[in-house]
Amino acid sequence: MDERDLVRGALQATGVVKKGVQLKAGVIALALFLVALIGMGMLFPGGSAQASSCEDTGPGTADAAPASGTSSGQATGTLHQQQLRYAKTIDSVAKKNGLPGRATLIALMTAMQESTLQNLDHGDQDSVGLFQQRPSMGWGTKAQITDPKTGPAFATTSFFEGRGGNTGLVDVKNWQTLPLGTAAQKVQKSAHPELYAGHESAMRSLAKEAGIDLERSGTSSSSGTTTDTTTSSTEPVTSQNTSCAAAGSGSDTTTGGASSGKFTDGKQTWTLHNPRSVAEAIQWAKNHAGANSTSDWYRRCLAFTANVYGWSFSGVNYAIDHYKVVPASMRHDGDRHPPPGALMYWDTGHRAGHIAVYLGDGKIASNDILRPGYIDVVDAGLIESKWGSKYIGWTPPYFPKAG
Repeated sequence: MDERDLVRGALQATGVVKKGVQLKAGVIALALFLVALIGMGMLFPGGSAQASSCEDTGPGTADAAPASGTSSGQATGTLHQQQLRYAKTIDSVAKKNGLPGRATLIALMTAMQESTLQNLDHGDQDSVGLFQQRPSMGWGTKAQITDPKTGPAFATTSFFEGRGGNTGLVDVKNWQTLPLGTAAQKVQKSAHPELYAGHESAMRSLAKEAGIDLERSGTSSSSGTTTDTTTSSTEPVTSQNTSCAAAGSGSDTTTGGASSGKFTDGKQTWTLHNPRSVAEAIQWAKNHAGANSTSDWYRRCLAFTANVYGWSFSGVNYAIDHYKVVPASMRHDGDRHPPPGALMYWDTGHRAGHIAVYLGDGKIASNDILRPGYIDVVDAGLIESKWGSKYIGWTPPYFPKAG
């Protein structure tokens, strides 16, 4: 039933087809009925943003939506269905080039970090495609990399074999025994090399679902790889068998990066292990807000906060639930004086609630509050005054289930 059906029913119910007093009474009743519909949002819906489902279901989730702004040739279906399709493409290219399943796994982890395993027609600067390869750097033309039919295979071949003077995976010395994330970084040369390793478990699961054999041996004898005989007899190093953290590890707790330092409320101090330090996270949030924001964030407040700290996903479905998975000793119920970098929470009257990153000076980085889908830096109190939400409290930027 649409609005026209409702109005038609209202006309019939109020007796507009009759004359005289009945007509006047019917018009009055109709007016009241329409006002009620507007109040319930059944007419003119969707005009203002609401934080009604700020969730983060993470990669490989069947009901997750594909990223907005993708090319018209993007694979159809849910994000998970797209990931399965592109995973199979990556593996088919690996097989065609005689590469083992380990090459497929490295490529899957890389593509998940770079594009969430989607054939994007946009990215940082001129980066595009599954692996966010830059045409200006010799990886091919934008059309070649993003073509809906041939682009994914073209980009994957480039990742494995190199192109335009760029190093491919098979050009990396001892890539078959390097840690998976390290091998990926040798090709990608990312500003955040620690993030690739965190996708290993999820990509192993995705590969299993796609029927991909990651233990497959390679058949190529001319891949250009070089094996170090001092390590070739040992088990290949992975982020699992070396007990590395899911997304970056390290012993430095003061300078940011793989371990992101200490966080205090003035009484207690906690050591964080996010991929980004607090200072880096705040700067990242600012850099992705306002005029620099993309339209990808509609109702994805929890996903945004996880991304701010360098995680690909939070591992928790809803913002309000994230507050509950943080240890009680870290929760600051009702306290309105969080340190910069803290996570702030609100009860919006909906299942999900809302979460935002506190930047300091009373400001937060939040999605949807000014523009649906975009990130803006606003006063923290706006969540309550505009949405009528109830403030819950804050926690350190702790993500116990993230990856």
